Amino acid sequence: MGIVVRQSIKGTIASYFGVAIGFITTFFILTRLLTAEEIGLTRVFIEAATLFAGLAQLGTNASVMRFYPHFKDEESKDHGFFFWTIAVPFIGFVIFAILYLIFRVPIENLFSAKSPLFIDYYYLVIPMALCMLYTAVFEVNSNVLQRIVIPRFIREVGIRVLLLGVYLLYGFKIISIDGLMVGLCGTYAIATLLNIWYLLKLKRVSFKPDFRFISKSLKREYILYTLFLVVSALGSAITPSINTFFVSAKLGLRATGVLTIATFVASVIEIPYRSLGSITQPLLAQAMKERNIDEANNLTKKVSLHQFIVGAFIFLIIWMNIDLFFELLPNGEQYSVAKTVVLFLSLSRLINSTFNISTSALSYSKHYYFSLPLYFILTAVSIVLNNKLIPIWGIDGAAIATLVAYVVYYILLLIISYFTTKTTPFSKRLLISIILICILFYVNSLWIKFITPNIMSLEINHLLLSFIEGILRSGIIVSLGVVIIYKSKISAEINGVIDRVIKILK
Repeated sequence: MGIVVRQSIKGTIASYFGVAIGFITTFFILTRLLTAEEIGLTRVFIEAATLFAGLAQLGTNASVMRFYPHFKDEESKDHGFFFWTIAVPFIGFVIFAILYLIFRVPIENLFSAKSPLFIDYYYLVIPMALCMLYTAVFEVNSNVLQRIVIPRFIREVGIRVLLLGVYLLYGFKIISIDGLMVGLCGTYAIATLLNIWYLLKLKRVSFKPDFRFISKSLKREYILYTLFLVVSALGSAITPSINTFFVSAKLGLRATGVLTIATFVASVIEIPYRSLGSITQPLLAQAMKERNIDEANNLTKKVSLHQFIVGAFIFLIIWMNIDLFFELLPNGEQYSVAKTVVLFLSLSRLINSTFNISTSALSYSKHYYFSLPLYFILTAVSIVLNNKLIPIWGIDGAAIATLVAYVVYYILLLIISYFTTKTTPFSKRLLISIILICILFYVNSLWIKFITPNIMSLEINHLLLSFIEGILRSGIIVSLGVVIIYKSKISAEINGVIDRVIKILK
């Protein structure tokens, strides 16, 4: 796990540096310089392009992880594997671009009533999706080479810095809203070029396919797996965007803007998994290829444990300071209605990041086809609940729909994964960690009930007092949790990181 720890830590640092930039951009630039409707427009536009790109991949991200171990050979530059990762998504892009144009009228009708502004930029989604598509493809190629830091830095930091510049130009009236939307496309185009430059610099890629290396059995397995991924992508790629599209269509872009702020807050929880998952998935794919169940099970348990611990502490910090956050947020009274949304979405993100490694384990096994009905169940539950709950509870209903859909999905997934791959994310250490986090949340509620009123009764500026109380409460409760984690030796890797930090501080 040495390379896993090093690369995941570096990747996580890059991710959180990007989060800091994203935090400033979202909460102090967007909310001050853009209206909620304009924020909603950028969100729907990016989500539409993300969905387009996800479908156009034709499952390339997953197939790269699954089949790279078959091609891996440094001397032959992996038998031209890189060529196929370029060609297959391009075919997918052409197919879905044609479909996107064919279904223009019904898609526009869906948004015309509540979100007509999005229709003005319908065609701009196509080049945006192309840039997003290859940004993802080039990054996953770096991931299988176990070089995640630079691509992660480009995605988490580079893109956000460029987006910040575009938003500032629009906010200060230097560019029009048309310029804003074109600037979003330009940002991802630059990211794509940087990713391909880095990948070529690794000198492990070749544009020349080795047709002789591909056996009939490998070709057949790849085609069947890709067809499976294309069908499953109809579920897996659509689900993350369902909330945004339903809220935009039923409530309008202003409500989408409010949802965007809540979604960004909750998304912080998943950041560690983006690094840890990126570096462990190639190892998991290798273990499943070699049918090394013990290694695969060990990886699954470790990733799940560490993601839960880190994600749960982030969730704890978010929830302890959620009221202070909305007080500090420009125009916070407009967005504070999303407090409950943050709670439900955070729980969804925590569940997803903790157990998502089991999705990978199933996908890389010979039983990958079980993922297909699960994806459709996830999508169906999400669509039905969004359609039913949004008219009743608004954006709260959208968040509840997401949480329930993920709970149903992961219950079924974990059962199937256990009986097919013989892997499970559950362990005694994970259960102990869940109990500990529940206790810390309870301690926080006790503090708010008995200590917070006494502190807030002091005759000091209310906002300053709220800030001091939040820092004090967060510091004490989180420190208590970290000490318990360390002393109980739940994770040798976490203890090793803490020891290194203590050594540096000394």
